[in-house]
Amino acid sequence: MAKLYFHYSTMNAGKSTLLLQASYNYRERGMQTLLLTAALDDRAGAGVIASRIGIAEPATAFTPRTDLFALISEQGRDCACVFVDEAQFLTEDQVWQLARVADDLGLPVMCYGLRVDFRGQLFPGSAALLAWADDMREVRTICHCGRKATMVVRQDDRGRVLRQGAQVQIGGNETYVSLCRRHWREAVGEI
Repeated sequence: MAKLYFHYSTMNAGKSTLLLQASYNYRERGMQTLLLTAALDDRAGAGVIASRIGIAEPATAFTPRTDLFALISEQGRDCACVFVDEAQFLTEDQVWQLARVADDLGLPVMCYGLRVDFRGQLFPGSAALLAWADDMREVRTICHCGRKATMVVRQDDRGRVLRQGAQVQIGGNETYVSLCRRHWREAVGEI
């Protein structure tokens, strides 16, 4: 039975690396995969899943209006697995569409994304995946103190921690820092 999976973490935990590695493992065994990524994140180019360690693969970009069930029904007929990067940008409807892909088309769907934003709030796509995924796996990364990082802060160009702003701002190592909850609370002034 195919399942809907959610692999979640903070920034810089290696989620895209794991996605690309898992897709490669399928292809190495002669099975096709379908890679999807949010059109919103074009840091590596439109429709590209890229890892900080330098590996990348082309992917089909989706927007909040994309019907993922229809897209996968058409493009993923010969696929053994569907991989979704930047899953936090999915809508609730799209998460249901991915559940239907697993349930009705019999294709495993592996979603990779952030759990919470810099304010400690769930992303809508992540909230839906946490509620409806068949299997959830945390991708671990560490805080500067050595504890597990579960939160992230956003910094301005001077390194100051921001407490307000839009939930979505595409950026990377220069913008976000992963921290344990205690150090996140300290950074945002909660301690």
